[in-house]
Amino acid sequence: MDTVKIIRHLFLAGLCEIGGGYMVWQWLKEDKPLRYGALGAIILVLHGIIATWQTASFARVYATYGGIFIIMSLAWGWKVDGHRPDKYDVIGALIALLGACIIIYMPRE
Repeated sequence: MDTVKIIRHLFLAGLCEIGGGYMVWQWLKEDKPLRYGALGAIILVLHGIIATWQTASFARVYATYGGIFIIMSLAWGWKVDGHRPDKYDVIGALIALLGACIIIYMPRE
Protein backbone atom coordinates (compact mmCIF):
# COMPACT_ATOMS: atom_id res chain seq x y z
CA MET A 1 0.00 0.00 0.00
CA ASP A 2 1.14 3.51 -0.77
CA THR A 3 1.05 5.19 2.64
CA VAL A 4 1.19 8.75 1.32
CA LYS A 5 -1.65 8.08 -1.12
CA ILE A 6 -3.81 6.46 1.58
CA ILE A 7 -3.26 9.35 4.00
CA ARG A 8 -3.86 11.95 1.29
CA HIS A 9 -7.18 10.36 0.32
CA LEU A 10 -8.29 9.99 3.94
CA PHE A 11 -7.38 13.63 4.61
CA LEU A 12 -9.24 14.89 1.52
CA ALA A 13 -12.29 12.79 2.39
CA GLY A 14 -12.19 14.13 5.93
CA LEU A 15 -12.00 17.73 4.79
CA CYS A 16 -14.97 17.18 2.50
CA GLU A 17 -17.09 15.44 5.13
CA ILE A 18 -16.29 17.89 7.90
CA GLY A 19 -16.42 20.96 5.66
CA GLY A 20 -19.63 19.86 3.96
CA GLY A 21 -21.26 18.92 7.23
CA TYR A 22 -20.17 22.23 8.72
CA MET A 23 -21.78 24.14 5.84
CA VAL A 24 -25.06 22.26 6.27
CA TRP A 25 -24.85 22.86 10.03
CA GLN A 26 -24.36 26.58 9.43
CA TRP A 27 -27.40 26.66 7.17
CA LEU A 28 -29.72 24.72 9.48
CA LYS A 29 -28.48 25.68 12.95
CA GLU A 30 -26.95 29.14 12.46
CA ASP A 31 -29.51 30.53 9.97
CA LYS A 32 -27.06 30.98 7.12
CA PRO A 33 -28.47 31.25 3.58
CA LEU A 34 -29.59 28.17 1.61
CA ARG A 35 -26.44 28.38 -0.52
CA TYR A 36 -24.48 27.17 2.53
CA GLY A 37 -26.59 24.01 2.66
CA ALA A 38 -26.39 23.47 -1.10
CA LEU A 39 -22.62 23.89 -1.16
CA GLY A 40 -22.33 21.62 1.86
CA ALA A 41 -24.37 18.93 0.08
CA ILE A 42 -22.10 19.10 -2.98
CA ILE A 43 -19.00 18.84 -0.80
CA LEU A 44 -20.51 15.83 1.02
CA VAL A 45 -21.04 14.09 -2.32
CA LEU A 46 -17.36 14.71 -3.08
CA HIS A 47 -16.54 12.97 0.20
CA GLY A 48 -18.26 9.83 -1.05
CA ILE A 49 -16.41 9.96 -4.36
CA ILE A 50 -13.00 10.54 -2.81
CA ALA A 51 -13.49 7.58 -0.47
CA THR A 52 -13.77 5.29 -3.52
CA TRP A 53 -10.21 6.18 -4.53
CA GLN A 54 -8.86 3.92 -1.78
CA THR A 55 -7.66 0.48 -2.84
CA ALA A 56 -8.57 -1.49 0.32
CA SER A 57 -12.02 -2.93 0.99
CA PHE A 58 -14.93 -0.64 1.84
CA ALA A 59 -15.19 -1.84 5.44
CA ARG A 60 -11.47 -1.45 6.11
CA VAL A 61 -11.30 1.98 4.46
CA TYR A 62 -14.27 3.33 6.41
CA ALA A 63 -13.08 1.86 9.70
CA THR A 64 -9.69 3.48 9.20
CA TYR A 65 -11.31 6.71 8.09
CA GLY A 66 -13.26 6.78 11.35
CA GLY A 67 -10.05 7.13 13.34
CA ILE A 68 -8.73 9.86 11.06
CA PHE A 69 -12.11 11.62 11.14
CA ILE A 70 -12.02 11.84 14.94
CA ILE A 71 -8.69 13.67 14.89
CA MET A 72 -9.72 15.94 12.03
CA SER A 73 -13.03 16.79 13.74
CA LEU A 74 -11.25 17.83 16.91
CA ALA A 75 -8.75 19.89 14.90
CA TRP A 76 -11.58 21.56 12.94
CA GLY A 77 -13.45 22.37 16.13
CA TRP A 78 -10.33 23.89 17.62
CA LYS A 79 -9.29 25.96 14.61
CA VAL A 80 -12.71 26.93 13.25
CA ASP A 81 -14.94 27.06 16.35
CA GLY A 82 -12.35 27.71 19.03
CA HIS A 83 -13.16 24.57 21.06
CA ARG A 84 -9.77 23.43 22.32
CA PRO A 85 -9.58 19.65 22.85
CA ASP A 86 -8.95 18.58 26.44
CA LYS A 87 -6.65 15.76 27.52
CA TYR A 88 -9.42 13.16 27.22
CA ASP A 89 -10.15 14.26 23.66
CA VAL A 90 -6.47 13.86 22.82
CA ILE A 91 -6.17 10.46 24.53
CA GLY A 92 -9.30 9.17 22.81
CA ALA A 93 -8.14 10.47 19.43
CA LEU A 94 -4.74 8.79 19.82
CA ILE A 95 -6.39 5.49 20.71
CA ALA A 96 -8.64 5.81 17.64
CA LEU A 97 -5.64 6.61 15.44
CA LEU A 98 -3.77 3.57 16.76
CA GLY A 99 -6.79 1.41 15.94
CA ALA A 100 -7.04 2.94 12.47
CA CYS A 101 -3.37 2.16 11.77
CA ILE A 102 -3.80 -1.43 12.94
CA ILE A 103 -6.83 -1.88 10.67
CA ILE A 104 -5.25 -0.49 7.51
CA TYR A 105 -1.57 -1.40 7.83
CA MET A 106 -1.34 -4.82 9.50
CA PRO A 107 -0.40 -7.59 7.08
CA ARG A 108 -3.16 -9.96 6.07
CA GLU A 109 -2.83 -13.64 5.32
